[in-house]
Amino acid sequence: MNTARDYSTYPRHAQLPPSTRERFAPTPSPRPGALQGEVVHTADGRELVLRGIEPGDVAAVQRCFKRLPPQDVRRRFMHAMSELPASMAQRLCRIDPELEAAYALIDETVKPAELRGVGRIFIDVASNSAEFSVLVEREWTRIGLGALLMQRLVDESRRRGLDEIWGYVLMENRPMLQLCKELGFVATMVPGEGSTAQIRLKL
Repeated sequence: MNTARDYSTYPRHAQLPPSTRERFAPTPSPRPGALQGEVVHTADGRELVLRGIEPGDVAAVQRCFKRLPPQDVRRRFMHAMSELPASMAQRLCRIDPELEAAYALIDETVKPAELRGVGRIFIDVASNSAEFSVLVEREWTRIGLGALLMQRLVDESRRRGLDEIWGYVLMENRPMLQLCKELGFVATMVPGEGSTAQIRLKL
């Protein structure tokens, strides 16, 4: 990864980064507050707003969950769930900024505005590492949004001076495994869980 790009000077109407090598260059990201209202465009021309998740996003998070097919729910939460309880949705939207960061992709072309994707990290202070999770709504996949969210999470982890970012991915989730492979993650199978890999990236 020898091509650096200064994402702190990204224009407000930013296009998605064009290549994996450039997307994941080891450069610092803006602080979460700087992401308020950053407009991004997908590869097929749709427009979303990238910002930090907010307590007022609870209803949008729950609506997004209802639109997810069972397979996507299992990939994200690692088990089947028929609904997202209000208490869990509230917890996902009320983060502890010292230990978490979460970025939402908001579609403001519809009313009410809808959440189309979210990426987050949970920091383990003892190991100076962060666990990540990324979710993109099915109709908004394969147009660069997963890569965009991963870019933000990796950059935020570097900005915080963490040593590693890691996560669990089901082996059936080939798009995420391929994305993380391009980024430089190393995958190992979880003992006793033949369907799950743990992927890690040294920062």
